[in-house]
Formats: sequence, structure tokens, C-alpha cells
Amino acid sequence: MALRDFRHTDATSLEQAAALAAPGPEKVAVIAGGTDLLGALKDNVHSEYPELLVNLKTVDGFRGVSEDRRGLRIGALTSLHDLASHPVVRTKAPVLAEAARSVASPELRRMGTAGGNVCQEPRCWYYRSPDDRFHCLRKGGDRCNAMLGENRYHSIFGAARVADPSCTQHCPAHVAIPSYMARIRAGDMRSAAEIVLDCNPMPAITGRVCPHYCERSCNRCDFDEPVSVRQVERSLGDWVLEHAAELYVAPKKRTSKRVAVIGAGPAGLSAAFYLRRMGHGVTVFDALPEAGGMLVGGIPAYRLPGEVVRRQVAAYAGMGIEFRLGEAVGKGQAGAGERWSGGAVGRGSERSSGWGKGKTSLAALRRAYDAVFLGTGAWKEKRLGLADEEKLDSGLRFLSDARSGAVKPVGRRVLVIGGGNVAVDVAISALRLGAKEVTMACLERRDQMPAFPEDIEQAQLERVKILPSWGPSRVLLQGGVLAGMELVRCTDVFDAKGRFAPAFDPGTKTTVEADQVLVAIGTGVDVSYAGKTVRIAGSKPVVDEATGATSARGVFAGGDMARGPASVVEALAAGRRAAEAIHRELSGEAAGSARDEISLRLRSGQSRKARQERQGRKGGGEEGAGGGRSCCEPAALGRSRRASTVEAPVGKRTIGGEDRATLGAGEAGAEAHRCLDCGCVAVNASDLATALLALKASIRTNRRTIAAEEFFDARPRRSTVLEPGELVTELVVPAPPAGARQAFLKFRTRRSIDFPIASVAVVLEMERGRISEARIALGAVAPVPVRAAAAEAFLRGKRPDAATAAQAAALAVEGATPLGDNRFKLPIVRALVERAIRAG
Repeated sequence: MALRDFRHTDATSLEQAAALAAPGPEKVAVIAGGTDLLGALKDNVHSEYPELLVNLKTVDGFRGVSEDRRGLRIGALTSLHDLASHPVVRTKAPVLAEAARSVASPELRRMGTAGGNVCQEPRCWYYRSPDDRFHCLRKGGDRCNAMLGENRYHSIFGAARVADPSCTQHCPAHVAIPSYMARIRAGDMRSAAEIVLDCNPMPAITGRVCPHYCERSCNRCDFDEPVSVRQVERSLGDWVLEHAAELYVAPKKRTSKRVAVIGAGPAGLSAAFYLRRMGHGVTVFDALPEAGGMLVGGIPAYRLPGEVVRRQVAAYAGMGIEFRLGEAVGKGQAGAGERWSGGAVGRGSERSSGWGKGKTSLAALRRAYDAVFLGTGAWKEKRLGLADEEKLDSGLRFLSDARSGAVKPVGRRVLVIGGGNVAVDVAISALRLGAKEVTMACLERRDQMPAFPEDIEQAQLERVKILPSWGPSRVLLQGGVLAGMELVRCTDVFDAKGRFAPAFDPGTKTTVEADQVLVAIGTGVDVSYAGKTVRIAGSKPVVDEATGATSARGVFAGGDMARGPASVVEALAAGRRAAEAIHRELSGEAAGSARDEISLRLRSGQSRKARQERQGRKGGGEEGAGGGRSCCEPAALGRSRRASTVEAPVGKRTIGGEDRATLGAGEAGAEAHRCLDCGCVAVNASDLATALLALKASIRTNRRTIAAEEFFDARPRRSTVLEPGELVTELVVPAPPAGARQAFLKFRTRRSIDFPIASVAVVLEMERGRISEARIALGAVAPVPVRAAAAEAFLRGKRPDAATAAQAAALAVEGATPLGDNRFKLPIVRALVERAIRAG
């Protein structure tokens, strides 16, 4: 291990140092004593290495201890040795002097500074591992390795919500999954529902059809089995629909703005929900007579019953969202020659409800509304380009007809062309409707098939034969009647640049006999109604991915319209992002608030509504980002099997009944208890921090004064709330009342050098032999130094005798949730608290 190259600057003033440090710790490192920083640099702890090292030791001032009427003022560059030996500190704040004296060794105390000690990075060995071997949650990764790993010296009071856990990171909607799981564990379904609805307006639907990327990234995967997030979400979603009248309500504050949403599929419905919740008037237009888009026209009822969709849409209508159905916008919204056929869009249907009735145009909507969201779905089916293709049937129309009951009898032998989710649904539906043999042929290799892996497994379980790496070559006819397909071997699906460019081996062909061939090779969007208003590139509008903004002012797009066919959860996430952008444009709200909102929700564990109500009671503004701590159940740290739902036997599955049952409330709650509520369990190892908390101290920086209780926080690469370019200048310690009893105790494996396994700082204000006020701070037992509030309250009015100290010590660890290997900390903390109270 060796230091890498960097530039070095001796700062001449605080202002210069702050300006140089403004780019942040990834680019610039600040050094005072160097006892913490140099080891981290030598070991290459971080993947980013600072380009510049700013030396603060050359800045005049900020050293020494002074006293005024407010108490002690300790310069940030004061050495720990000078702090520990200063007579005024030893007399007025002995708890702080003892804390400073307990740090490391005499040599290191002469180098280390008071400011550096309170700003040191986490001491977790995963965090400090050389060459960033464990890129953990605290360093921008997606997991805390200590949670299920070696955690002897880690937190016994929960984990810090430092950043998005892996499940939330991989959820397209960024749902705060651990937060709502915690509320379910507590039996607070309403709060859980509000947290989910902040990001996902249709949990009963996603709980049935979401590809649950979150489960694949669950940190339990490396331990036993992932949490059944989708099944818990489905249970919660059904609860939400049962309480729709309470949760989907008209906004109390309404604006004068009106927004038109074109398309009543997932993206459009999501945009409409969030826009209405923000107070705007919303009207949803759709060419079909029923809202839901692909939810009612492209997903089989055995996956998503129509009744669930209808109840969801009714909930939106109950908020005051207006639906104008059967009303197309512009020309050819669903593709040329296509008309309504009872479930979705079909060709040549005899039961057309009149595509285009009450037709309006995008230009007219722009004049009548303050903003427009384009959320039309991908109904335009791709063609094979083969002779006699008219003998083949549309897979998408087949699904919509199956949902509506209008499907014609299926063939005895059915061939499905395609390898995506629609193709899988078509194949399974054909079997359930009476086909004796169903074969799927797709261009992709088995491991390249775009359908979700679990859906492919289901198809094979239900006896669908899959022919990977085969493409359609020729329609086979006998006497003018369809007899099957000739297939040609596909050697590559994509070219060297990853573009779709199938290559075939014309010398390798096979035939598949079939009475019916259903084509499900993908769909696209029809943008003809928008082409004169927004700029089109290829087959889609040019859209800003973060906001959904198009080239036309006030026109936004999302879902299939913006990126082509995607999952339901991706579509609803796009609708929410666009709604937030529309709201900012209509209200003048600053950009960037959406991501900030997600971070606040994750770190606080509360819904937006709950935080707003709490702020209203406190009379303050928005909560800071810090302070959020998660806490998994101790039982979650043991191995367990994930919840499984009751599933219909293969032979008894039908086209119209759900394959799976919803988890009961008890089962969903039990599964929520398996959630690790992932956060960072590294502890704050600063010895001074514990004493400063007990002394009601504050920390002054070049920008503000921060109470010690608010200064320490678990954040990426930091243990404080300091922002880039913000430097500590001094510690301000108010003088405790005369006669106050103070004590600092620290437990470690060796007398010097080692960081604490636990530390306790106690300040007891006394009146006539009784405790009038108590402050007990615990160190190295949580991501931040914590107050033992219950013990403090218990001590007021009591004498600090042995019995009282013992009871207070027990209260100090009440509510602790030790990890797998650190339960031994509990008796240590109790002993330290008891002794500190007696010694103070």
C-alpha cells in the first residue's frame, strides 16, 4: 500500500481552505492532524482518490482553549493532548478532558485535533478495507456488508438510512420498500399504504404483474432467499383498494391549472394520479371505452383480473379525475385500420365502437389545457413481412379477445412467434383455451429471451415447447389453408454495436405443423397524432428522460410513448416523473425536488403526508436529511424461507381465474419481518462526540453553529452534516452548573490505540442530593452518538444510588436490537452507564 499522486496546498486562510474544499471529498481532502486521513489514503479505501490535499495546519488561529461567559471555546485545530491536559477543561468539563485522554496513544493525541476527531470517517472494517474491496452502502454501494457479515463491533441500535438500499435502487419507481415493510411490521397499514402511494399509485396491480427487480437485488439473496416483496405489495395493494375512499381523496388545496392526459394506460393513470394529488384539474382521454390500456387489453385475467383494474380506475375517478373514454385524439391513435374489438385493438372487427368518436386534436388540447401528457400505449403491432401473412393471427388481439370472451376456438396445434412476455402469455392462454400442443419459436437463445425468467419457467411447466434461435421463414399452406411455418436458424440477434439485426443460416431450416399461428414479435407506438407538434426521432418523440418534456412547451410524454414497450412499473414511474415536472412548470417550484423527496422518504421512513403533518405540529420547515434509523427484527438475521402463496395446480388453472392467491395479513406481516431494513450499521467512533452530546455542546463552522445532537449523522463518506466546503472552526461547550457530576467511561479491547466497543458520557445536575437534570450519551453503539432518553427521564428527582443506577442502566439499553455477533455489547453498556452514574 502506498500513497498515490496528489497535489498539496498549505492553506493560508480559512476562506481559502473552504473554497478549495468546495468540490467535495471525492476531489479534495482536508487534513488537520492526519491520523485518520493518511491511513485511508494509503490503503486506497475509496474508489475515488483526491486530486488535492488541503493542509489546515498552516491556517493561523483556531487553536487553544478560552473561556467566556458562555462557557468554553475550543479551537478546531487544538490537539487532543492539549485538550485533555488543559486545566480549565479538566475543571469545568472533565467529561470532555477524559474523552480526549482516552483517544488512541499519547503520540497520536499530540497529532490528532479536536475538529478532526469529530469529523472522522466510519471505522467499520468493511468500509476501511484496502483497495475498496467492499464498496459498501456508506461509500455509494447497495448493501451494508456487516449487516449479515462480521458485526461484532457494530450498532446495537439499528442502522442508518444512508442511501437507497439495493431493492429501492433497482425498483424503477424507487419505492421505499424497507420503509413500508417497517410500517407493516408495526401493524400500521395506513402508513405503509401512504409510503407506497408516494411512488406507486397502483400497488394492487404491480403486486400482480411487476417483474420485481427488487427481489433479484435483495440482500437476502446471498444469505437464504429474497423477501417476497411483490406478494407483500399485493397484499398491501388489496388493502389499499379496500380503503380507497380514505386514501384516494380529492386534494384539499386546488390550483387553477388543468392538464390533459392522453392515454389511460399505466403511464397516463400514474401521471393523472400525481397531478390530481398536487391539486391540478386532470382529464384523461382514451380511444377505448374502458380505462386501463394494456392492463385490460394485453395482460391475461389469470395474471391481472379486470375487476382489480376497474376498482383502481374507480379510485382515481373518486379523486375528481375526469375520464373521457371512447374519445381518440388526432389521427390513427391506435394504428391505421385498427378498431376496438371488445378488449383491445383489433383488425377488421365487426364489433367496433367507433374509433374516433368525439375526436379532438393535440393542438386543440394545448389550447384548452395548461399542459398535456402523452401516454398512449404500444398498440401498433409489427409485421413479419412474409407472403401469406394474412393467414396468421395477432397475438395481442388474441389476448384481448380472450379477456373479453370474444376469442374464437383455438387450433389443436398452435405456434407462437416471439420470445417476449406477450408471446408467453399468448402461449399459456392458448393451452388453457383448449390447444393440445403449443410451441413458441423465437430468434433469441434461451438465455436471451426478453420474457421474464419466471414466466418462461411457468410456460414450460404448463407444457409449452420452446424453440430458441429460430426465426420465421415461410408460411406453409395446404390447399390454401394454414398448415404451419418453416423456420430458419437464427445465428445472431444483434450486431456488434448491440443493434437489432438478426442473422440467419439459410442452410438450416425446420418446419412446425400448426393449425394456428399467433404472432407476438413486439409492438410500437403510433405518433402520427403528435408528429406536427413534437419532434420525432425514429418512431418515438424526443423526450427528456428525467422530466418527460418534449420539444413542445407544455407537452410531456412517458411510458410506451417515450421509450417503447416496457413493464407496468416502468410506465407508472415515467408518469410520476412527468407529473412532477409538469407541476414544477405550472407552479414555478424549483427543479430537483423529486429526487430530494425520495431521499427524505427513505431516510425518515415516513410518507410525505406524515412528514408534512409532523412539521406542521412542530411549526418548522422541511426535515433535514439526517436522523433516519432503520431497525430490522433480530429474528430476520436468522435463515428463513420466503413466503409462498397458494397456487392453483397446473391442471386446474383457467383463463379467467387468478393463478395465485393473495397473502393473508398475517402471512404478509410475517414476510415483512424477514426484511433486513437495510442500512449502515457502522458506529460513530468519535470519543469527543459522546462527551459533547452530554455537555449540550455545539459545533461552529465557517457557515453556521450546529448543536452537537444535530451535527453527527451517517451519510455517504461522512459522519457529520457538514457540506462540501464547510469546515469546523471551534467547539463551544456551555459551562455546566456548579456541582454537576460528570463522568466518561470507555470499554475497548486494549487500554490504548483501540476504538471503543462502547463509551458513555454522563452529566448529572444536582439539587439537594437529587438529580434535577440528566444527560447520558452513548458512543460506538449506533450510527450516531445517541442519548439514553428513557434513562435520563427516570433519573430526574432521584438519588444516584446503586439501585437507581442499575435501573437507569437497564433503561439505557431498552429497545436495543443487537446484530448476530454483538449481543455482548448489552451488558457492557449497562455496566458503563451504571458505573458512570455512580462515579459522576
